[in-house]
Parts: sequence; structure tokens; C-alpha cells
Amino acid sequence: MEIVRSDANGVCTITLNRPSVYNSFNQTMAFQLQATLDACSKDDSVRVIVITGEGKAFSAGQDLGEATDNEGLTLTSIVRDHYNPIILKIREIEKPVIAAVNGVAAGAGANIALACDITFAKKSASFIQAFSKIGLIPDSGGTFFLPRLIGMQKALALMMTGDKVSAEEAEKLNMIYKVIDDDDFSSEITRFSEQLAMMPTRGLGLTKKAVNLGLFNSLEDQLELEEKLQTQAGETDDFAEGVNAFLQKRTPQFKGK
Repeated sequence: MEIVRSDANGVCTITLNRPSVYNSFNQTMAFQLQATLDACSKDDSVRVIVITGEGKAFSAGQDLGEATDNEGLTLTSIVRDHYNPIILKIREIEKPVIAAVNGVAAGAGANIALACDITFAKKSASFIQAFSKIGLIPDSGGTFFLPRLIGMQKALALMMTGDKVSAEEAEKLNMIYKVIDDDDFSSEITRFSEQLAMMPTRGLGLTKKAVNLGLFNSLEDQLELEEKLQTQAGETDDFAEGVNAFLQKRTPQFKGK
């Protein structure tokens, strides 16, 4: 299997599993990731999703052997059918999606990581906008997310040069949330993801939806959206539990409903 799924304590960990080619994407892996994201979206027992890679890499991006096969897939179909649906699913799932970047993240692999809600990286990991090295443009949402994360000029420089960015530099640039020492990486990802899995999942999902739409809305539209989504959040069981726990001076037991 090019994708391995494991579930524990409300957290679904999706592992990209082609370590011999640095988890580069072929059609099978792309479709399996799409299907797994769909399954997680519909599974109420899944309250947080973690995407990571097997072995030394997070993902080296597209398998160029597949992309350059004259009898195979076109670049158009690869971008349209493989990557675009992955990015949209990550953004549209109303649950936290965490990228746990365990090694190099290049090309589409880097941009999938940056499309996630919260991105952690091992100190030894790195990010590369590798597209210019072969005459292509960044895809998988790279031209959308990277300028918003670090600013237009820095984003364009990294896209045009294809320079490698260390995990520590990525954190300083606000490209990612946090760098973790390699030895602590697994335990910290588990701790953080399980912490989110115990929180009010519907409220977190509505927060994500508000932030997504806030990229486009006017202030007036965003205030109206906040009113609408706050009303929805106030109708959840978790809101009632949170209020009761506060009044009773106890720790809330959120169910994600």
C-alpha cells in the first residue's frame, strides 16, 4: 500500500509509504490519499488527521518517471486529478489536519505540507520549491499558500531559485508552525494531535472554515460569517459541555459533536 492508515485516540495518522523513492507521488498514492482523506472526513471517530512520511523523506513530490512517460499521464491530468483534489480535501475537511514533516519535503510534497492547518517539522527536515529546476511552476496550491505565509517577495525568490529552506529557517519565516528536535518528534506529534482530538471538534472545524473564507471576504462579510458560524457552534453539544464544565469548575469532556 502506498498509503498506510493508523488510528488511535481520535487521531488518524496517514503515512505516505513509498520510502524507496522518497515518497514521491504516483497515481496510485495520490488516489489512495484522496480516498483516505474522504474516509477520515466521514468518520466521526476521527477528530484529528496527521499526514507524515515513511523513512527519510516526507515527500519528494511527483514521481518524474510517471510524469515523463510518453505513453503515460499528462502534466494537466496529474495536476488536475491528483494534486488539486488533495489540496481541496485538506482545506475543506472540518477537522484539524496536521503535517508532520519528518524529512525533505520538495515540490508538491512541500506544498501539500504547507496546505495543512498546522505544520511541524523535524529539525533535520527541509523544504524545496523544486519546480524551477525542471522548468515548471509551483502547483499543489504553492502559489496560493506560500505568499500568504511568508510574503510575496520571499515566496517568489524561493520559487524562482528552488533554494533549500531548513526547518529552522522555515519556522523563522512563518512558513511552518514549529520545529521539533528529531528525537522528540514522534512523541510531540502524538501529544499535540491527541490534545486537539480532545477538544470541541465542531468548533475547531468551524474555526478552520472561517479562516478559509476570511482569505477572500471583506470585513463586513467576515463579521457576518462569524455571526453565522458562532450560532452553529453555540448549538453543539460541546458548547453546552464547555459551559457546564466552566460553571462546575471541572475539566470538560468534549465529544466532538
